[in-house]
Amino acid sequence: MPDLPLGVPPSLSDRVAEAVRDGIRARRFVPTELYSMYQLAELLGVSRSPVREALLRLAETGLVQFERNRGFRVVLPDLRDVAEIFAVRLALEPPAARRAADVGLDVADTLDALDAALHRADERAFWAADRLLHDRILRGAGNRRAADIVASLRATTELLAPPTSAGGRSLHEIRDEHEPVIAAIVRGDGPAAEAAMRRHLVDTGRLLVAQTAGLPPDAPAVAEIWDAVVA
Repeated sequence: MPDLPLGVPPSLSDRVAEAVRDGIRARRFVPTELYSMYQLAELLGVSRSPVREALLRLAETGLVQFERNRGFRVVLPDLRDVAEIFAVRLALEPPAARRAADVGLDVADTLDALDAALHRADERAFWAADRLLHDRILRGAGNRRAADIVASLRATTELLAPPTSAGGRSLHEIRDEHEPVIAAIVRGDGPAAEAAMRRHLVDTGRLLVAQTAGLPPDAPAVAEIWDAVVA
């Protein structure tokens, strides 16, 4: 699951939260509808306690909103939310990539994992390898909390649409964006690792802002919101 530290088994509330995210991805839960916590518990075959805990966690991340004595609604991120998410990621991940290079973190196998997934045309495995790379860099740089924050932020943006739909990028193109990050870390070049990670996040973030707005990436409105929030 994307919002859990590696190696930690999911709790029942974790499973409920992921079931809600899956429902949002599949558009079974949509912003225009009001949902009952009790109906959700019955649907998932669990008690109300883990459902309540999961929904409270999702509300903290802004994915659901409670209506008193009525239920909850799904709240998908808007284009400013997406820009804010990438502003946070840009504050955390490029410095972590530099630190990972400085401490000699070994991430060469993550490129192999991306390539293996591409060879099998296994998109699910590809994104698992992508998440693992970013997580290992943050944890390898010594910041577990930053890794948890980024995993939660990614879980939010992944609800909008398949990541490859942003700007029409292919998995091969996304793999190629990660290669210079990995190569710089492996050779211990901190400044290059930081710069490569920043380029990757800026490119991805601007594309997702454009996608959320329903505009081409070079539209003035995309640059305006990006510069206002991130720059």
